Amino acid sequence: QVHLVESGGGTVQTGGSLRLSCEVSGYPYNSHCIAWFREAPGKGREEVASIYTGGGPPYYADSVRSRFTISLDNAKNTLYLQLNSLKPEDSALNICAAGNTCRRDDLRFWAQGTQVTVSN
Repeated sequence: QVHLVESGGGTVQTGGSLRLSCEVSGYPYNSHCIAWFREAPGKGREEVASIYTGGGPPYYADSVRSRFTISLDNAKNTLYLQLNSLKPEDSALNICAAGNTCRRDDLRFWAQGTQVTVSN
C-alpha cells in the first residue's frame, strides 16, 4: 500500500525559507512521479513542482521558479521542496502526490497537506 507522509510546513515572515518533505513508501515501481501542489483559499489547486524518481529534469511553475528547489533522496524515498524568498501569496496548503506519471490524472496517491503561511 502506498503512503505519503509530509512534514516541514509552518509560518515564516516574507523573505523567509522553509523545507518541505514528502516520504513515499510502498510504491510498486522504481520510477514514478512525485509532485507538489498547493491550494490557497479561493484558488484552485496549482502544481508547484514535480520530478520523476528515475531521472530527468524537474518541473517548476513559473510562479516559483528560481525561488523553490526540488530534490530527491532515493535512498530515503523522500522528496524535498526548498522554499526560499517566500511571499505572502505563497501561503497555501501544500500537498504532495505520487503516480506513474506526472499527468494530473495519473497522480493517484495524495497526502493530506502541510500548511505554509507567510506573514508580512
